Order: sequence, then C-alpha cells, then structure tokens
Amino acid sequence: MPEHTVVSVDPGSVAERLKIAPGLKLVRIDGENVEDIIDYEYLTASEWLSLIFVNESGKELSVSVKKGLYEPLGLNFETSLMSKLRSCKNHCVFCFIDQMPKGGRKTLHVKDDDWRLSLIMGNYVTLTNVSDEEFERILRRRVSPLYVSVHATNPDVRRFMMKNPRAGLIRERLKRLKDEGLHFHAQIVLCPDINDGAVLEQTLNDLYALRPAARSVAVVPVGLTKFRDGLSPLRSLTREEVRAAIAQIERFQERSAREHGDAFVYAADEMYVNAGLPLPPYEHYGDFEQIENGVGLLRRFEEGFLYALEGQRPLKERVSLLAASGVCAAPFLKELFEKLEPYGVTIDLRTVKNDYFGHTVTVSGLVCAQDIAAQLCSPEGDILLIPSVMLREKADVFLDGVSLNELEKALCKRVVPLSASDGENFIMELFELLQRGA
Repeated sequence: MPEHTVVSVDPGSVAERLKIAPGLKLVRIDGENVEDIIDYEYLTASEWLSLIFVNESGKELSVSVKKGLYEPLGLNFETSLMSKLRSCKNHCVFCFIDQMPKGGRKTLHVKDDDWRLSLIMGNYVTLTNVSDEEFERILRRRVSPLYVSVHATNPDVRRFMMKNPRAGLIRERLKRLKDEGLHFHAQIVLCPDINDGAVLEQTLNDLYALRPAARSVAVVPVGLTKFRDGLSPLRSLTREEVRAAIAQIERFQERSAREHGDAFVYAADEMYVNAGLPLPPYEHYGDFEQIENGVGLLRRFEEGFLYALEGQRPLKERVSLLAASGVCAAPFLKELFEKLEPYGVTIDLRTVKNDYFGHTVTVSGLVCAQDIAAQLCSPEGDILLIPSVMLREKADVFLDGVSLNELEKALCKRVVPLSASDGENFIMELFELLQRGA
C-alpha cells in the first residue's frame, strides 16, 4: 500500500485548518489507496472526504473533511508526482535521446514515457509502457486530454518503429479512449520509407475515424543528429518527400474543413521551410493546440510581434543590434525584423549552423553555445540577442552545458535572451531593453 509523506502544508489551507501536520503519511482517501498525484487530485475534488493517515508510530488517523468543490487541500508531498518518474522501455528507431553526444546537460539523457506528465504538462507518451491495469486506471480517473505519440496505426510498422511488442495495441487503446468519452491529441514523427506514403495515409484515416475523441494531429519531420553510430539506419526526408507529405496532409485538411470546419491534421513549420513552401495563414491553426510540436509557432510569433509593434513609438536615435537564430527560422525572422526599421531598430540576424549536433538539426532550440561562440566571434556590437529557447527553462545554461555567462566571456559581449515563442513578449522585451539604453 503506497504511503505519501506530507512535507508541508499551505498557509490558510483546508489542511492547516484541520491541523494536518508534516510528517504524517497519507494512505487512503474515501477508502481508496492513493497511487500518485492523479489519484490524489481526482479523489480530493469532492466536497466531503475521509482521509486516512499513518503517524510515525504506525497508528492510523482518520480525518473528515468538508470543503469547496475542487478546493485544494493544501498538502505538499516529497515529489510533485507523489511517485517516481516512469522511464521509457521503447527503443524507437528515431529516438533523439539516443542521438545525444556524451556530456551536456544530464537531463537530456533521461528517457521518460509517463502518461501522468501527458495530462499535467502536455508531454507526448506512447502508451506502450502502460499495463492493462494502469490503462484501466487512466479510464477510471477520466484522464483527458492525453497527448499520444502514435507515429503509425499499422501494428507491424509501429512495433518496428518502437521495438516494443506492445506498440501494436495503439488502435485498440485509442478506440477505448473514444468509447469512454475521453480525448487525445496525436503526434506522428515522419520517417522516410517507414511511416510515410501509404502508411501515413492509413494512420491519418484511422485517427480521423476516431473524431471527436481525436482532437488534432501533428506531423513532424524526423530529427537526426550526427551521433547515430550503432543505431538503426535512418535518413532525413528529401524536399520531394516533404512536399508529398504536405500534399497528403492538405487533402485531409480539405476534407476536415468540409465536414468539421477545422484542419484537424497539421504539418510542423519545419516541414514547410524544408519544402520551400509558404506557411499557412494564422487562421489555419485554430486554437494552436499543437504549438509545442512547432505547429503554427512562427505564425503566432508573427501575429503577436506585429500587434505589439503597433503600440511602440520610433526611437529617437537609431539602434543596430546583432542577433542569432537557427537555420530553420532565420529566413522568416529576417523578413519580420525588417518591420522594425521604421521604428529605428536594425537587427542583423546571423544564422548559426549546428556543428554540435550536425547540420540536419536546424531548429533554434537546439543551437549550442559553442557553435554561437565559433560562428559569431566577430567584434561587431556590444550585445547579441538570442532566442530564449536556446537556454534551459529557468536556468542560463545551453544544451552543451555552457552557461550564458561563459558565452558572454567567450564573445566579449553581453548576450540577451528574448522570448522565442511569443512575438508580443519579444517586442515588449526588446523595447524595454532599448529604452534602458542598451
């Protein structure tokens, strides 16, 4: 029976009013064992609760609770999940973590496939590492929406891609989600000669048939680094293959628009860039439900950028700045930054090729400090602007383990991260920087 030690109690909370003290171990709520945060949140949503704790001597203590519907108890436990993070048992042919070089941030080598993080944080999971019993708990706890890495609905293809015999169960499990009235978003990492072409067509048809449980599908190109020694043979999509995939996707979008009024399946921005095709308009992306997959990211950035720019006044003195970007977004950003010229701001955007991971990696979020230092070592300017996604969230460290301060010393200039996902924030941060006299 799981036990969860209370480490702190929120001031003014229900738990404080009931004098629940740190050190007590929560074991049951309304007669049910508490496995983790999912059970805890589900079971504590009610107005009337019966909690069973165990004290240091092993004695059970019963606490009756009356509170507001969905009002949190205010208990804090040793970990946010109230259990260990669940690791991935797949051996996907395209796994990006397997392509990581030694060194860099330790967190980059952690493989998780935890469905609880799918609900809490929107992480994509495969559902292959979920037992039948655990899947029933997902249904019982009404976990929705989930974010599912589908890749292929053909059982043989999916088993081959994930090297996991349970991978072939995906259609049955997604059907169960639909039957239970639960929702999910899907992801397809497109690998040439494996799950493209006819396999992609079948996958999209199968997912489309699961609407409205299936809310959206993102198709993203496989990402390959130069560190693939000993891994499954795999290559990047050619321009012609990317264009063919986009044409398939657009046919489904036309069908979905006629029948449901939305696009349903979306290609990542990177695919349009690689195909040499213009991005769809802002309105195409609906509620931007696949933004974390790089779907509509550039259009949403542009929309916020232009909106915020309208509210700015031209600078009294013209300013020129140096900025860095990955290969993929650079052409789009260069054109967008030209809109700053009437406001007295010139941004000289430099493209940074990814020598660290390999030139097939083109997104800004995977650009490392050592490549910036090597390629932008010119004495021009006192400030270098970089997209904030190059840094670890809430920490000034790049993927290669180099700190922001170390990069500044190497370049002999100040390096300023600005918002990369929100164009409105980018403009606000940029003009705040300039108004401070940068």
